[in-house]
Formats: sequence, C-alpha cells, structure tokens
Amino acid sequence: MARPVLRAVQITVTLGLLALLWRLVDGQAALAHLAGAQPLWLAGALALLTAQTVLSALRWRLTAGQFGIRLDLRTALSEYYLSQIVNQVLPGGVLGDAGRALRARVQSGLMASGQAVLFERLAGQIALFALFAGAVLASLALPGGFQWLSTMLLAPLLSLIAGITGFWLVLWSVGPRLPGRTGSALGAFKAAFRRALWAPRVRLRQIATSLGTALLNVAAFACCAAAVGVHLPPLAALVLVPPILLMMLVPITVSGWGLREGAAAALLLGVGATAAEGLAASVAFGLTLIVAALPGAVAAGRMTRIGVVNQ
Repeated sequence: MARPVLRAVQITVTLGLLALLWRLVDGQAALAHLAGAQPLWLAGALALLTAQTVLSALRWRLTAGQFGIRLDLRTALSEYYLSQIVNQVLPGGVLGDAGRALRARVQSGLMASGQAVLFERLAGQIALFALFAGAVLASLALPGGFQWLSTMLLAPLLSLIAGITGFWLVLWSVGPRLPGRTGSALGAFKAAFRRALWAPRVRLRQIATSLGTALLNVAAFACCAAAVGVHLPPLAALVLVPPILLMMLVPITVSGWGLREGAAAALLLGVGATAAEGLAASVAFGLTLIVAALPGAVAAGRMTRIGVVNQ
C-alpha cells in the first residue's frame, strides 16, 4: 500500500502547490500571459527539447555500452521517449527510467542496466549544475555582472554551490574509506561512475552530450519565458534556469509541477519579471515538455503490440 499512498500524496501536494501559487501570484494574470504566448518561441522550445531527447538517447547508448549493453539508435531513442512520457504523466518522475532499465536487462542483467540508466541521468544533472556554478562565478567576475546577485540571490546561490560541491567531494574522497558495507558500497559506486562516465574512451563524448543536453534544456526554458514576454539574457538564463529545473528532481510532486513553478515565480523576479510571468513561463515549459515527450506514446503503443512493456 505504500506506493499508492505515496502517489496520492504527490498528486495532493502538486495540486495544493499549484492552487497556492494561483492565489499568491495572480493566477488570472499568469493565464493571460499563457493565452498570449508567442507560437514561434514555443515552437523553438519544442525543437530544442526534441534535440535534447536525441542527445540524451545518444548519451544513454554510450553509457550502456560501458556495461556491455548494445543499443541501436532507433531502440535507444524509442526507449528514451517512452521513459519521458511515463515520467511526465505518472507521479515519482523516475518510473519511466526504471522501465527503461528493466527492459534493457536482457544483455547484462538488471544491475548493469540499472547503473547505465542511473549514471546517464546523473551525468545530465552534473552538467546542469556545472553550467549553473560556472555562470554564477562568471557573473561575479565579469565587468557589469548582475547587480542583483550581490543583494538578492548571491548568498543563497553561493551556499547552494558550496553545499553540493562539498557533498560530492566528501562522498568521492572520504566515502570509500568508511568501514564496513557503507565504504564498500561507496567504493563500488565510485568505480562504476568512472567506468560509465570517466573512462578515457568515453570521457569527451560524455562531457559533450551532457553539456549539450543541459544547454538545450536551459535554452528551451528561456524560449518559453520569451513566449510570455520575459526575455532572459544568456548569462541570466544560465544562473536562474538550472535551479528552476533542478526542482523537478525533488520527488514530492508529479514531475516537479508546483515546485518548478514556485521557483520560477521567485527567481525570475531577479530580472524584472513579475511573479505571474514567472509562473506562466514555467507552465509553458511544462506543457511544452509534455508535447515534446508525446512520441513516447507511439513507442508505448508499438512496444505493447510486441509484448515488451510489461515484461
């Protein structure tokens, strides 16, 4: 019963957060911004998210190969689209990835296929964080950097960067030295990470595909913001958008809905947008993300016909 209860909680939290935001940030104004969204900007966002899916599928294919799993491009792309649509429409945000690992287990076993999916997703999040951290530091170093950073967001952003970086440094250097099963597990994680993402034969391709997917996601959100009248300078987008997107990883709502919108309504104030415009930009992104994942429904239908989905 734990899983149905968890899903019910996630749906309840999602609806509650969206209802709260509607009241707090003038939902009618946000709806008006959405109704007047510029189609060309939304089409650009859709194209960028489609390219992001292709790059992500290539990254998964590359990562899976490190664990002895051979995937042709068509299969990798179909599976990735299927996992995206499942992640978008079901609570939890990871069920599609779990299914992708389950169906790829035939060649090397569930452990290997699970690690391939885990490290493929992790590579994307690391790249997104790296872009964010680099942009924050660049905004401080470049002449005429964001003045609002020093007064509004500098302390929390630097704290976030320091906290996440410190956590990974400790995990990477100290974790494997811990006694007992904990140290052994962390040592195995470190070895698998190196094999998947940092082996000499795949390192450069992992960096390229991961930075590419991160940049495409940021650019897609910026297009959705522009569609509702919020034009983000490139450096501002690299500072503000990654924390908004990272909210989608917190597993207390359905695919980040509500959390992402709250973060956008707050953070886009830093570039002069209203909270209603921030909410509208995030909703536009979320809806475009669903549209971009719709080919996954076609993949699901095809796999159901050949009896794959429920295996």
